[in-house]
Amino acid sequence: MPVTIREAMYYKEIGNNVFQCELCPHYCVIPPNEQGKCRSRENLNGRLWAVNYAHAAGIAEDPIEKKPLYHFRPGSKILSLGPNSCNLNCRWCQNYEISQLEIETINLNISDLYSLLLKSNPATMQIAFTYSEPLTWYEYILDFATQNPDAKIVLVSNGFINPEPLARLLPHIAAMNVDLKGITDSLYRDYCGGNLAAVKSSIRQIYAAGVHLELTLLLIPGLNDNEEELVELVDFVASINREIPLHISAYHPAYKMSTPPTSYEDIARARNIALQKLDYVYGGNLLQNDFRDTRCPVCKELLIRRSLQHCESHILEDGKCPACGKKIYGIYDQ
Repeated sequence: MPVTIREAMYYKEIGNNVFQCELCPHYCVIPPNEQGKCRSRENLNGRLWAVNYAHAAGIAEDPIEKKPLYHFRPGSKILSLGPNSCNLNCRWCQNYEISQLEIETINLNISDLYSLLLKSNPATMQIAFTYSEPLTWYEYILDFATQNPDAKIVLVSNGFINPEPLARLLPHIAAMNVDLKGITDSLYRDYCGGNLAAVKSSIRQIYAAGVHLELTLLLIPGLNDNEEELVELVDFVASINREIPLHISAYHPAYKMSTPPTSYEDIARARNIALQKLDYVYGGNLLQNDFRDTRCPVCKELLIRRSLQHCESHILEDGKCPACGKKIYGIYDQ
């Protein structure tokens, strides 16, 4: 099968055949025959090319809860795939093999991907662009969405993208989980190579566009887990909507970080802080099942019981609590 590439969107020439990418806040300046930070864009033959277009690092069918999305069609399955690239370089990356290193990929054009979706998930037509950073696959996702409007597209993203390209993509997106690394500029700058303001702006923009939104915080001992910062992060989320689900996930040593893993007690403490101002707070990456269930924020009725292999939902199809009638944030039609 021939190698597939596509001309990149959102770039300009700044002189002498040097291009500036405008997809994300890095604004990479890319001379001839070189790539940007994310390795997905390369200056070749007088144009900027999306060289990772249709090149998938992996593909599988997952439970929707694995994204994690707990309030978007709970119990359903979703076809998942991702690119071999990322525009951040988080020192603790849990998927660094595909986000930071060059690996062998499979060439998967849009028609073949749609055929796989029809085969694996014809009832719900759900597909997640995930695993590394899907926004570095911008053209591939946009082209797939434009050509296949019946697909329900999910993005699991770091949210590090400029407002204009994000606005063009959001009408095609059904749900997103954004990984909020922390709430300090220094963490984003020193540990991720990004900036906090851009991610906060994306989160606000995603929610304002009406896309179903959930957030994940990977809790790292000694780095983003002190009470003051947790309160500030929770205040930010609550300022948008206290009903946005927050997943507090346990970190495990990976890539360039050897800090000991997050404990059960760390997750419990952070979750208790978050529950003071947020309605739905979950704990993940733990062996225990204590923090996976959903309860009504008004009457405390158990609405969704989750285990590693099973999800049992009692939320009505109109999204209401069967006990008190409270409208539960999320999408529950199947």
